[in-house]
Amino acid sequence: MSNLRVGPIKDFALGIYDSHHATPKDSDEGPVFLGIKNVTPQGILTFSEIKHISEQEYPEWIKRVVPRENDIVFSYEATLHRYALVPRGFRGCLGRHMALLRPDTAKVHPRFLHYYFLTSSWRAVVEANIISGAGVDRISLKSFSYLEVRLPALPVQQRIASILSAYDDLIENNRRRIQLLEQTAQVLYKEWFVHLRFPGHEHVKIKDGVPEGWTRQTLSSLAESVSYGLKASFSLEEAGPKYLRITDIVQSVIKWEDVAYCEATTKEVDRNRLEVGDVVVVRNGATVGYAKLISYLDYQAVYASFLVRFRFRTPAMSFIAGIFMESDAYKKYVRNLAGGTVHSKANAKLLGAAVFLMPPQVLQDQFCDSIRMIYRQRDTLIRQNVRLSTARDLLFPRLMNGEITV
Repeated sequence: MSNLRVGPIKDFALGIYDSHHATPKDSDEGPVFLGIKNVTPQGILTFSEIKHISEQEYPEWIKRVVPRENDIVFSYEATLHRYALVPRGFRGCLGRHMALLRPDTAKVHPRFLHYYFLTSSWRAVVEANIISGAGVDRISLKSFSYLEVRLPALPVQQRIASILSAYDDLIENNRRRIQLLEQTAQVLYKEWFVHLRFPGHEHVKIKDGVPEGWTRQTLSSLAESVSYGLKASFSLEEAGPKYLRITDIVQSVIKWEDVAYCEATTKEVDRNRLEVGDVVVVRNGATVGYAKLISYLDYQAVYASFLVRFRFRTPAMSFIAGIFMESDAYKKYVRNLAGGTVHSKANAKLLGAAVFLMPPQVLQDQFCDSIRMIYRQRDTLIRQNVRLSTARDLLFPRLMNGEITV
């Protein structure tokens, strides 16, 4: 890449700021208290878990800087290499261990600089300047401001950012549609099974909270089998079956292309093989009770020993039980009994003892038909995002290092 502009990052910024050094009081509402957990390793802001700051404390926390659109927030202590662009309409402040860089748009395109911070070459520059102490890595903001960047001319930055952002915008749009479809499935489940507004409910008598023809069932009573997973060592090398682990379960969707592999005998694969319709649940640790319904499967796959697999008798039962097990209500049930700490443990008996309502077969099939359409749309979008991500990841390093001229 010719005509590179080389210099310390501070020369391309209007300012670099850190957060207010204090701990706010807990608040149930108010502006977003932006922390490391809100930035994914891929450079995306996520608000699945939000900590708020009260309106009373908010002015104190924005005295140094008010985050605005196209600022780049980043972590400088504890968990490093997290960078994200501030979106339009964001209202919040920097949390602990977070800093903010305001790009000088006369010299650098904000989205290009964000992409630049995600490159392996920039990661190496940061790694060379890390301060280690008391088991926590950090980089001082003074050192950060003098780290050298090598940037192409602004028009080239704009063209590269445009190409990559086209992929990212499509991926983000699909991700939102996936989220909406999952919410639709949960809303439909609650409408039928919690609020009991299922088709024909007006003509059905309800006694003790149970509609006529419905029954209270435990998960275990509906399951064909409930089994613990395979104890094995995972590998990133493409050998053996996919090996589904806790880290794959707690994400918003299972990203099968990122799931590791393991060595397993034919007997082990047969005993621990995953199939469409299975539901796997975390039985140990801080994420105990997290579950995923396997709605599609493009690989031969087995599951790890800290997961429990529920295999139900019919597709309808899989959808009904699976959506229930993915709900916050089921997580709460498990965590109340198991503790919900890093030392929590839940056995198959506990996980399978949750009680919920099961309708007659006709309604089971009717619900299954509706939900199947929702999941087909969701799974199509997930596969599209896999293809988009693969194409983007192939382009990304070649564009950023100048191998592809734009």
